[in-house]
Amino acid sequence: QVQLVASGGGSVQAGGSLRLPCTISGLAASRNCMGWFRQAPGKEREEVASFRTGGTTYYADSVKGRFAVSRDIAKKAIYLQMSSLNPDDTAMYSCAADLRDSVWVGGSGCRYNYWGQGTQVTVSS
Repeated sequence: QVQLVASGGGSVQAGGSLRLPCTISGLAASRNCMGWFRQAPGKEREEVASFRTGGTTYYADSVKGRFAVSRDIAKKAIYLQMSSLNPDDTAMYSCAADLRDSVWVGGSGCRYNYWGQGTQVTVSS
């Protein structure tokens, strides 16, 4: 019943920008522990930008100042705005969530356990 579908990927030149939406079904868009991950071939999946507990937003050091995560509650979607892209950003991008009820409990941490359909982003020099 839960679906997270990322889209908006494509091929861009270095220095360009791209905006990725993730549509959400079966979960509240206001949910804690939702965000964006990426994985390049032969590399570990990494957390890129996410809404964590305690009202905090997380960004990987490699994307700080370049990427921004946002959400639209009415549209049931989260977004990843990417700018100043470089070839190291090339990866499959997916949105993810922690489906545990404990995400609503103060002081709890995130354990991402559900990854949705991803979208490919390719950045060329």
